[in-house]
Amino acid sequence: MSERFNLSDWALKHKSFVWYLMIVSMLAGLMAYVTIGREEDPDFTIKTMVITAALPGATVQETLDQVTDRIEKKLLEVDELDFTKSVTWPGVSIVYVNLLPTTRGPQIPPIWQEIRNMMGDIRGEFPPEFAGFKFNDRFGDVYGNIYAFTSDGFTPREVRDMIEDIRREVQQLDDAGDVVIFGDREEAIYLDFSPEKMAALGVNQDQVQATLAAQNAIVPSGVIEAGPERVLVRVSGKFLNAQSLEDVNLRVGDRFFRLTDVATVRRGYKDPATELFRFNGEEAIGLGVGMRKGANILAFGEQLDEVIDRAESNLPIGVEIHKVSDQPKIVDEAVGHFTRALAEAVIIVMAVSVLAVGLRAGLVVALAVPLTLGITFVVLEYTGFTLQRISLGALIIALGLLVDDAMIAVETMIYRLEKGDGRHQAASYAWRTIAFPMLSGTLITVAGFIPIGLNNSNAGEFTFSLFVVIAVSLLVSWFVAVLYSPLLGVTFLPKNLGHKHKGPGIAMRMFQTALRGAMRARWLVLVVILAGFVASVYSLRFVEQQFFPDSDRTELLVNMTLPQNASIEETSAQMKAMEAHLKDHDGVSYWSTYVGRSALRFLLTSEPATPSANFGQIVIQTTGLEARDKLRDELRKVAAEEFPGTDVLVKLLAIGPPVGRPVQYRLSGPDIAKVRDLGRELTAIVASDDRLESIAMDWNAPARVIKVDILQDKARQLNLTARDISIALNTIYNGKGVTNLRDQTYLIDIIARGDRSTSESIDTLFNLQLSTADGGTIPLSSVADFRFETEQPVVIQRNRMPTVTVEAALATKDQPATIVKALKQQIEDFDSALPAGYHVETGGSVEKSAESQGPIAAVAPMMILIIITLVMVQMQSFRLAFIVLSVAPLGLIGVVIALITAKAPMGFVAILGILALSGILIRNSIILVDRIEALRKQGMEAWDAVFEATVTRARPIVLTAAAASLALIPISRQVFWGPMAYALMGGIIVGTVITLIFVPAQYLIVFRIKRDPKQAE
Repeated sequence: MSERFNLSDWALKHKSFVWYLMIVSMLAGLMAYVTIGREEDPDFTIKTMVITAALPGATVQETLDQVTDRIEKKLLEVDELDFTKSVTWPGVSIVYVNLLPTTRGPQIPPIWQEIRNMMGDIRGEFPPEFAGFKFNDRFGDVYGNIYAFTSDGFTPREVRDMIEDIRREVQQLDDAGDVVIFGDREEAIYLDFSPEKMAALGVNQDQVQATLAAQNAIVPSGVIEAGPERVLVRVSGKFLNAQSLEDVNLRVGDRFFRLTDVATVRRGYKDPATELFRFNGEEAIGLGVGMRKGANILAFGEQLDEVIDRAESNLPIGVEIHKVSDQPKIVDEAVGHFTRALAEAVIIVMAVSVLAVGLRAGLVVALAVPLTLGITFVVLEYTGFTLQRISLGALIIALGLLVDDAMIAVETMIYRLEKGDGRHQAASYAWRTIAFPMLSGTLITVAGFIPIGLNNSNAGEFTFSLFVVIAVSLLVSWFVAVLYSPLLGVTFLPKNLGHKHKGPGIAMRMFQTALRGAMRARWLVLVVILAGFVASVYSLRFVEQQFFPDSDRTELLVNMTLPQNASIEETSAQMKAMEAHLKDHDGVSYWSTYVGRSALRFLLTSEPATPSANFGQIVIQTTGLEARDKLRDELRKVAAEEFPGTDVLVKLLAIGPPVGRPVQYRLSGPDIAKVRDLGRELTAIVASDDRLESIAMDWNAPARVIKVDILQDKARQLNLTARDISIALNTIYNGKGVTNLRDQTYLIDIIARGDRSTSESIDTLFNLQLSTADGGTIPLSSVADFRFETEQPVVIQRNRMPTVTVEAALATKDQPATIVKALKQQIEDFDSALPAGYHVETGGSVEKSAESQGPIAAVAPMMILIIITLVMVQMQSFRLAFIVLSVAPLGLIGVVIALITAKAPMGFVAILGILALSGILIRNSIILVDRIEALRKQGMEAWDAVFEATVTRARPIVLTAAAASLALIPISRQVFWGPMAYALMGGIIVGTVITLIFVPAQYLIVFRIKRDPKQAE
């Protein structure tokens, strides 16, 4: 660094001010740590929008052609579109719009608005019967707090009113986000008309409905301007309740009768229900509470608990509130767990420092840890980052690295003190000789994490805070080493260490012997290490690949998918049968059941399923991880034995971007039936691997339909049209809205339909009597023929192409990539034999992993360029740069040894750690080579300079490697961080040994240095 300015000298000349800065750093860091936000996992953007559209009465094919295809075709104009996925039922289309992973968060709201505008532009292209769009651009909203309200002796409507009051109170909280009520049964008043009674009175049902709607209409009745005042006129007659409907007298034509003469009036809940919610098997209504982005979830959780506790105390006896999801508590436990791991790592690093260099010098090095962490917390707080799984793990990884600079600075001071320099001169010497190499090494280490910082995939966004935390903490550690550590060293180190120098210890003498041998047999060292590197590359095939591991949370999910034509009643019944196995189970704390839908997104990495009558989900809170895994095995067995024909998936929560079943193959082609049939063949191939279970197609068998073929000539003779008959049938079986009962803030539908005996039987269709315009009746069979056919109840498309996805869960501990690799040849053979226009793609975690690693490969050249540039800036020599850079890949030897020994997979995070390892090893090489060059410039012989520099730098390099490796022990037990910890520990340990042996040998070879025989003597 510059001779004209020495930062360490400046710090020693302004001691009071630097002490003040240290105190402020510590206090500000403490305050930032207390106030910084907490999360379980980092936030990332769900780049999905959901468009729902309806064409009532249409078949699946008509809905595909007239609705789904128009929407998907228009969406192709969106530049940021990745792919579309559509789910089409008769009359209903749901389209998932998925943006490119590279789309940044701030860009997304304008894109959603653009899509809304696009749909408005094509609204006129749809058939006249089209019922419009619904948009959900908050698909990624998280409801971290979910409550279940159960009751005894109260109607669902009464409970809903109580929940609505609580919801209003919750919404008053400053940090409250979206608050939703779910699982409530929508009220309805049914008019169950009897076709026989209507026929007996000669009354047409449409006329009755029109009369009721006219009586209940909201119509202005005028204002009288009576001189100085205005008097409003109000007309009575509107329906107030079900009783007021029963009291209605009607006149249709010349007939005068009571409504109850032709229909039964009953107030209840819409039947069938669209969704159901249960808590511990008991009917319930749910309340989901979201939080404003950027709020402190622990503080918000305390405020929310106060509101709920106060509300619960005011509820009548018989109504109870149960916590289904308590994200603040989970975050507090998760952050507390990581904080303990961080504290363990801090203690380990500080202990290594003290044990390695003595109490006084160790104290100087150890104090760099809280100083660096304090400033890092301040930076994170003011840049909007939070404490969560990734950032806390990054701090633990950084701990072993951030003491490097302080360790080297203190070691250099000790070296000069042992030579007889004063403390001030020793500190000044440290700045002059190692500050710039340390800065270069720090920047190179940070550059090794660039693939994380610039990775624009979903996984990259999930792990982005890893780059920020490590970059900030390492840069801060350099400033601490050159600004604070010199003052601490002058304060705590003894004035003179010269008389304490007793020569090398046993370990150092052994190392010196090994080093001399390596320098003499340098070519052998080179060959052995290169052979080890080649062997490690080959051995990578024995390391299993992984995307992200399953979560270590104690929840267990049970997804149940019945045949696609199953009713919600049957789905509910099967789920009750599954719930029976949970009742009084020792390993179950509680469970919540969702019928017709999945749970709210209570965790960002959970993936809500498409609502459907044949689907349900149970979220089980177990008592611990051991109980969770045991229950998982039990329920898998129960599913196989007791639920034939039902797709039951028992799974854990995920860490990282959601994937679904880990092994997936997508088969696409133009013909629906052909795709479905080929999908069965593909399923057979996947099922041939006994390491897979819960194998299913996401859509499969066709369902029964009754075709009513209208005899058009006969129908016209009776003045009937196909439309009249369709409306009549729909009214009888599904019901037709007549008007609404306005009850406080609720609008309760009044629905006309056939009585239960008519509407719930297939046989009655053949004997059904239709009302004619003149009040008479005719049998439907006189104007129509009947026949049974099959029709696809649902079709799923991807990018406008019918697509069947074959999905499978893992039955063993094998990784998805291992199984996909084993099936590769069979899948390729199947794919090549497909007709033109049909193809198979690999999905699941393998696809997501490839999507995440692609951006890493794209950014890697930039990382390499930056590292090489920094090395060249420091070395100013191609040969020296070559020596330094040649160490970078050799850490792979230790990585492979560690992963194979620990049986740990090569996950996404582990790959990031391996890339970062190169920067760590290059940093150590720079420190060593720079010292060699410095000694040669002082006139020392080349051979002796290599030996002396290596011996001098060995202790700080080994100590920093020990600190970095041992600091990873607390997170090596973590499911998420374990593979990366093992990879880094193995890479750092072996890489350090290689650096101290390989670099001297490589230096001698590159510069063709031979020891002078006279010198040898």
